[in-house]
Amino acid sequence: MTVSEKRYPSEKGDISLIRIENETGAYVVLSSFGAGVVEVGVPDRNGKIENVALRYADPKDYLYDGPHMGKIPGRYANRIAEGRINVDGKEYQLDVNLPPHHLHGGKDGFSNRNWETELFENGVRFTYFSPDGEENYPGGMKVTATYRWSGDNRLSLDLHAETDAETVVNLTNHTYWNLEGADAGTALHHEMRMKAHGWLPTDNTQIPSGEIAPVAGTPMDFTEWKEVGRDIKEDFEALKIGKGYDHCWVIDEWEPGKMIEDAVELRDNKSGRLLTISSDQPGVQVYTGNWVKGSPDNCSGRGYEDYDGVAIEMQGFPDAPNQPQFPTQTLRPGESYDRSILFSFSVI
Repeated sequence: MTVSEKRYPSEKGDISLIRIENETGAYVVLSSFGAGVVEVGVPDRNGKIENVALRYADPKDYLYDGPHMGKIPGRYANRIAEGRINVDGKEYQLDVNLPPHHLHGGKDGFSNRNWETELFENGVRFTYFSPDGEENYPGGMKVTATYRWSGDNRLSLDLHAETDAETVVNLTNHTYWNLEGADAGTALHHEMRMKAHGWLPTDNTQIPSGEIAPVAGTPMDFTEWKEVGRDIKEDFEALKIGKGYDHCWVIDEWEPGKMIEDAVELRDNKSGRLLTISSDQPGVQVYTGNWVKGSPDNCSGRGYEDYDGVAIEMQGFPDAPNQPQFPTQTLRPGESYDRSILFSFSVI
């Protein structure tokens, strides 16, 4: 295993890009900015190694990008209704950066911070301290994101947080995948399967109603292999609201601390690549890149088009701080927030 680091100047300080390559030549590139995934180079069925994570050509383009490309959003990933939370009996007004709601921790959330970097033999640990009152969240919070790359092409992500006052937290990874190759174009021909027989319906601003609805008989059903784009244009209100998939599914048989193996699978029959995701998170937000057009140029010298990648974000439920029936995302002093996501790459 080889680990190397390059630094690039930016207005947020030097951005570190860390490349970790195993003995087969498969590799990942990780960034201190947003503790993000920049590249994942894995072989197709013929052994050709190619990057399958959407990326920008210039490291500075990751600053304040709308798609949160590859990064870790926080302090709370996904939406919070009207940016309002009640913590320990006190109401807080968060940044309304996606009117009328709060999204991914606000304008200056974790994905737009340059994290401290610590390299080790097969990985990197990124650390960030979020002070009390940042984006108006209560409590000072220390967060670590530890990535490891294995000899058999598995990328693990362990998320950890501690706080000095009661607060809320929801962390995930926001990489967009295209298993044919990062710059190959649409990913709607990929096939996906999920261990999720329920999903969270929303209002027309994409805030969950609070109910868990069955996927059976709807375009939300991915319990068996199905092309991502097969039903995306169906006459179904949820798909009209988001211009595609941008919804949270409920992972079957989840319970706190339980790792659900093969929770989500994504495959590309053209290249033969298969991505299998396991996690101990209760939900998964699948976003088909419905609004990535206009993003910074990629390594082919062009911007991405809508639907060029699929983000599979293992996470807690959106708006959980305002929905007591959802799994709690509250963190208190003396407690530890620990969540894991495992991305495994193989061929079919």
